[in-house]
Amino acid sequence: MSSINVTCPGCNSKNRLPEQRLADKPKCGKCKQPLFIGKAATLSSANVAAMLNHNDIPVLVDCWAPWCGPCKSFAPVFEQAAAALEPKLRLAKLNTEQQQAIATRWQIRSIPTLILFKGGKEHARLSGALSLSQLKQWLAQQGVV
Repeated sequence: MSSINVTCPGCNSKNRLPEQRLADKPKCGKCKQPLFIGKAATLSSANVAAMLNHNDIPVLVDCWAPWCGPCKSFAPVFEQAAAALEPKLRLAKLNTEQQQAIATRWQIRSIPTLILFKGGKEHARLSGALSLSQLKQWLAQQGVV
């Protein structure tokens, strides 16, 4: 029985669980909140390391800003993806205005930018708003869904 690590979106604790139980609505061992809520987690300097480095499932980050029109139009698509693709994938959002140090470190040049992390390392990057089918197609090309 293979186990994987999943970071709780509520308290950022690392949880170890059997891989085949991912779809069983697992709860955090520490805070007892669901590990998958069908919504994108919010990244900050306080949780970005835990969210990227303690998840054995891939993490897809939407880098956005509140003033960005394409970001606003893409937001509902990203939330639909969170509801549809968890628990195969953790989705998270990074507000580049509030988290400028992270945006700089990740060299975000345009928004929205999607970054797919696997094992805490950047695996792929794509800029621009997509439809849900385009997003799923891109993720399939990356071997995620």
